[in-house]
Amino acid sequence: MITTTSSPALTPFRQNRFLQILLGLYVLLWIIMAIRPVYPTDWAIENVLVVLFAIYVWRNHRSQPFSELSYLLIFIFMALYSVGAHYTYAETPMGFWMQNWFGWDRNNYDRVVHASFGLLLTYPLREYVIRHSPIRGRWLFIMVLALSVAASGIYELIEWAAVLIVSPEAGEAYLGTQGDEFDAQKDMVLASFGALVCLLITQAFSDDSVHA
Repeated sequence: MITTTSSPALTPFRQNRFLQILLGLYVLLWIIMAIRPVYPTDWAIENVLVVLFAIYVWRNHRSQPFSELSYLLIFIFMALYSVGAHYTYAETPMGFWMQNWFGWDRNNYDRVVHASFGLLLTYPLREYVIRHSPIRGRWLFIMVLALSVAASGIYELIEWAAVLIVSPEAGEAYLGTQGDEFDAQKDMVLASFGALVCLLITQAFSDDSVHA
């Protein structure tokens, strides 16, 4: 069984084969996705955030470790993100497959990634709050949901700022709006919905924060 938020002890990285495998798989995927990306400038912009996030996770692994479940969820999200960065969200093959399968009028891979932002990263965020604050119960639920929604909004602002600062001409490919003027708002709604689903599932099966 992999460790969770409520696990009493976490195995150090040097002794944790599970985390070593996750890291190896992600590095391999990242290298593959770095080979001839569809839009190199867009790929570079996307990976600025990846590098910053990876540095944060690595530097804080010893002092502020996450459970194996949190690292697994982070890995899945980062894998989805890396694929989108290689192709751009509007041209990801998986998105076209879903478009044909579900009869969508656009490539919704970006929507899937934004929903995954809330669904997959809210659990690590919740774990961080539990390990660094006394908040529990309903207030933990509300706090983590609010932080997830805020993080989604901040991410949209970072995307906008990155385009303006680094490469305005790459804006359409990077943002993946596909002509939808409400793309950012819809992305935030999906991320918020994903966060809510994550918290409801976690609350139903968790024993570390049920009571206020």
